[in-house]
Amino acid sequence: MESAKACRILVLVSGSGSNLQAVIDSCDDHLLGEVVGVISSKPTAYGLTRAHQHEIDTSCVIARTKESRSDYDARLKCAIDKYQPDLIVLAGFMRILTDELVNHYLGKMVNIHPSLLPKYTGLNTHQRAIDAGDNEHGASVHFVIPELDAGPVILQAKVPVYDGDNVEELAQRVHEQEHAIYPLVVKWFSQGRLKMESNQCYLDGQALGPNGYAAD
Repeated sequence: MESAKACRILVLVSGSGSNLQAVIDSCDDHLLGEVVGVISSKPTAYGLTRAHQHEIDTSCVIARTKESRSDYDARLKCAIDKYQPDLIVLAGFMRILTDELVNHYLGKMVNIHPSLLPKYTGLNTHQRAIDAGDNEHGASVHFVIPELDAGPVILQAKVPVYDGDNVEELAQRVHEQEHAIYPLVVKWFSQGRLKMESNQCYLDGQALGPNGYAAD
């Protein structure tokens, strides 16, 4: 019997690419997917180096002076389509995407956000959790929709917030969980188990709750 075709995974980065590395390592562990390309918004992003170390093709789409978001995203779309991805993984890609681009890839684009969504959309999530006196914080993997950080949650991981925590300590705790849950979501998608329909996540045909998958 012919083996199933590997899911073509494209990862978008702007920085160190630690979540990219976690996905690459999972692909090496029979993920049923293959990272076919990495696109960066910054030519100095270490994520590009990680890709080169694994002989993965890379592209840079760098914003031009006074370029509109729509013009940038038109160029980004051309770069994305070159790889013919089945799944687009946002891994620290520091751009707010236009509605037109997001809708074009709706159901094929996922993101990881460093908070327990719907709490703390946007930036500075770790400091905001500390300032609020939260006793738990975490990360959420979600499908991308036009509204920022508002797509249906697929999976979350929680970490404790300790008295005296600073941003760096809390961020490190969250990053460790990100590296565990993001590859798992990519695996589910690559296996054909995960999909989004009408702004609702389904895993193995079962609708997920507002906080995503919950183990029994």
